[in-house]
Amino acid sequence: MIIKVCGLKYPDNIKAVAKLPIDMLGFIFYEKSPRSAKGMPPIPAVKQLKTGVFVNSAFDYVMETVREYGLDCVQLHGSESPGDCLRFKAEGLRVMKAFGVAAAADLEACGPYEGCCDLFVFDSKTQAFGGSGRSFDHSLLDAYRGKTPFLLSGGISVEAAGGLEQSAHPMLAGFDLNSRFETSPGIKDPVKVKRFVELISG
Repeated sequence: MIIKVCGLKYPDNIKAVAKLPIDMLGFIFYEKSPRSAKGMPPIPAVKQLKTGVFVNSAFDYVMETVREYGLDCVQLHGSESPGDCLRFKAEGLRVMKAFGVAAAADLEACGPYEGCCDLFVFDSKTQAFGGSGRSFDHSLLDAYRGKTPFLLSGGISVEAAGGLEQSAHPMLAGFDLNSRFETSPGIKDPVKVKRFVELISG
C-alpha cells in the first residue's frame, strides 16, 4: 500500500516523517490552506516522492514551483481538465487528480480522466479543497469502475486504520494522511504516522 503524508511545511518535521517507511510526501501550494508551503525553505533530501498539491494554478506557476522544490509529482485539487493533466505528464511528472466524494454519482467525474493520471485521490467533498479531517462513506467506492488506481483520503486516522480493510477495492492503491496526524496545522506526529503504517501493514 502506498502511504502519502500530506501538508508538510517545516524542514525538521519533514526530516522526521521522511525517516518512516512511507512512499510520498505532500506539500500544499494553495495559499488559502493553513498548511500552505509557499515560501518554505528548500525541501530536505528525502527518499520519498515529493508531491506538490495545487488548486486551479496556472501551468507556469506549477512548473516554476516544481523546479524550485524538485517535485516529482503534482496533485491537482481543483477543476483542472484532462488536458491539463496530460500537459503535466508531458513534462515528465507523475499526476494525481483529486475528486470530492459525497455520493456515488460524484465518481462519474473520473471518467474523462482515465489515461490522463497516474493516480486518483478520493477525498471528502467540502466547500474547501481537502484538509477537512472528515471522512466519507467508503461504501460509495463500490460504484467506482475505473481502471486508474486511487488513494483514499479524508479523515484517515490511526483509530480508523482497522476499519479501512472494509474499504478494500481492487483499485485501492493506498492512503493519503493529513490533518488527523497533526499536532498543529503543517506539523505531523511521526509516532501516529508510524503506528498507522504498522496497523495497515498488519
